[in-house]
Amino acid sequence: MLKANFEKQEVEKVYARLAPVYDLVFGSVFERGRKAVVAAAERVGGRILEAGVGTGISLPYYSGECRIVGIDLSEQMLEQARRKVTEQKLQHVEQLAIMDAENLEFPDESFDVVCAVCVVNTVPHPERVLEEFARVLKPGGEIILLNRIGAAGGTRRAIERFFMPVTSKLGWRSDFPWDHFAQWLESSAHEVHLIDRSPMPPFGHFSVIRFGKAAVRANADRQPALVE
Repeated sequence: MLKANFEKQEVEKVYARLAPVYDLVFGSVFERGRKAVVAAAERVGGRILEAGVGTGISLPYYSGECRIVGIDLSEQMLEQARRKVTEQKLQHVEQLAIMDAENLEFPDESFDVVCAVCVVNTVPHPERVLEEFARVLKPGGEIILLNRIGAAGGTRRAIERFFMPVTSKLGWRSDFPWDHFAQWLESSAHEVHLIDRSPMPPFGHFSVIRFGKAAVRANADRQPALVE
């Protein structure tokens, strides 16, 4: 159960304050992970949703062959993203919109790929966000995340829990074990499965995680033809 200080309003306030300096503070720290997410997304191609697009720091990494839709909860972060799109003439960016990842305003099966960089461990209800990602994903598509993976137990887990009151005020959770993903995979209403999980710097506490949604099987739901 989430603590009261880990609510959407608090997260919005944090990222509103971070918006002017976000690229400077977090740009190089997660650059390798961001580029790995973009590279994996482009191997699938098509229409890509980047949830938690923030200041649009990843947008220039995409080639012009894909169409990118970016959403974020913070208007201040999106202002920075829109400025990048305009100044760098990023014509592959189709849309940038304020939206809650827990309640995506897109029809089912709208995207070939859903990406999220350091998002799932910042939301109040991670499994709900993952389920929304799966809902808007086309069959055969991929969910590609850069996300913190907390320890399953031991001293590191105790430290992560100890620092939760501090990190939650910074807009993310230090205590985020793999169980969140495992439980979602077991309970999901969609046919999703783990493809790959690759640790990334810094310290291997973050990983690029790829989930796949089952492709539609040919003739699977077709009724036999009537013979007259």
